Amino acid sequence: MKITAIIPARFASTRFPGKALAEIMGKPMVQHVYERTSRAGLVSEVIVATDDERVADAVRAFGGRVEMTAKEHETGTDRLAEVATRIDADLVVNVQGDEPLIEPAMIDEAIAPLATDGAIRMGTLKSRIRTLHDFLSPNVVKVVTDTQGFALYFSRSPLPNFRDKWNDLKDEAFVTGRLLCHKHVGLYVYRRDFLLEFARMAPTPLEQSEKLEQLRALENGCRIRVVETEYESIGVDTPADLEKVIEKLKKV
Repeated sequence: MKITAIIPARFASTRFPGKALAEIMGKPMVQHVYERTSRAGLVSEVIVATDDERVADAVRAFGGRVEMTAKEHETGTDRLAEVATRIDADLVVNVQGDEPLIEPAMIDEAIAPLATDGAIRMGTLKSRIRTLHDFLSPNVVKVVTDTQGFALYFSRSPLPNFRDKWNDLKDEAFVTGRLLCHKHVGLYVYRRDFLLEFARMAPTPLEQSEKLEQLRALENGCRIRVVETEYESIGVDTPADLEKVIEKLKKV
């Protein structure tokens, strides 16, 4: 089975322009993501997908593979799908370009169900919510799953509604793991044919309401396998996030 990891990397980020090339310990961020992704045991090849020659030049400089894409894409999934039309792969993994601390094992965890069960078309990850702040924050996407580990719903709101227990929601509830939902980790695995189908689907009402692209798959009847991971990563959305990453790497 050929498994290709694609890292969408834009230069024109709204909150942090040029973050793909932000320097972390002497390397651009995209290089950290590329090198960590390459260490995943189930990944056959790694490709950076970008519409900017500055990012492409940086990838070539450290010996990585890069594919240029159209500038018109609105989402990383669209960029991913364009590259997928040009490659031969069974599974395509979407690794976010702003995750310089991504653990290779996380990628393998997400891939494993699709590698062993041909009926699963899409997969992702979840991790335990550790604070009340994250549970309530609209910037932290939550997911609830069924008894077989497939997603029931993703939301920016707390899930589910605690009809009688809101007063019990203290930080200790998060320490003891009493929540019924998890934090969604934005790493995706697709069967190549489903990725191309997914990219052609029109945006759906729930997707547009929550601004969560994965709801498009659920609304169109695709079951999403969600694997729990014990690993934690730091997504870089702002310069302050970048400083957190640098501080963590200094302690390694």
